[in-house]
Amino acid sequence: MKKILSFFLVAAMILSLVACNTTGESAVSSSSPSSNSSLEGEQNAVESNLPEEPSSETSTEGSVSDGGESSHVLVAYFSWADNAILADDVDAVASPSVIPPGNVQQLAGWVQEETGGDLFSIRVTDPYPSDWDDCLARANQERGDDARPELVENVENLDQYDTVFLGYPNWWYGVPMALLTFLEQNDLSGKQVYLFCSHGTGGLSNSVNIITEAAPDASISDNIFDCYEEDASSSQNDIQSWVTELGY
Repeated sequence: MKKILSFFLVAAMILSLVACNTTGESAVSSSSPSSNSSLEGEQNAVESNLPEEPSSETSTEGSVSDGGESSHVLVAYFSWADNAILADDVDAVASPSVIPPGNVQQLAGWVQEETGGDLFSIRVTDPYPSDWDDCLARANQERGDDARPELVENVENLDQYDTVFLGYPNWWYGVPMALLTFLEQNDLSGKQVYLFCSHGTGGLSNSVNIITEAAPDASISDNIFDCYEEDASSSQNDIQSWVTELGY
């Protein structure tokens, strides 16, 4: 009887030891994945707090130059005030349009304000006299000679513009010959062109025909702004309304 009891006691101890080993192994194996998951989670949390390195593609597409987008509108103009050296005794009453800002210079500035375009002053290398009669005499001589006065500079990157506002005064029932120099040296072919003009009692005269002949491949609008020279300084609302009606 004692032998039987001893046998059962030994068997029970062996079973107990086996059970303990199995439980321990089970506990170890079940805790390992949990430990790994915890470490991966901490790593992910740290990585998620790091700033992302911007890709070159994103940074390039999102960048804007300091000057903003390039303008597609050019406001080019010829003004006596930008093309004369003022004499010490110049008469501001008799020759008001030579005192900056001149008539066309003012009009061009208001067009630029409304369109946001780039402003370009057409300037000759040999300035005109600040005396009106002397200026007219030279302008008439240039017209008779079909002259092309030399310009200080031409427009850079003309191809970027698809619209040109072109301003000028009426000189001798036409245009200053420097305007023809500009048109011959700056090809406006395929561009939309709007004209604005300051004049005396002669109105637009033959100026539009002259410009059309000089730029035959430009699309020159029939919607032209013009005003009498004495009204130019008070024409801001009128010319800006004109620009707005054109869709700019």
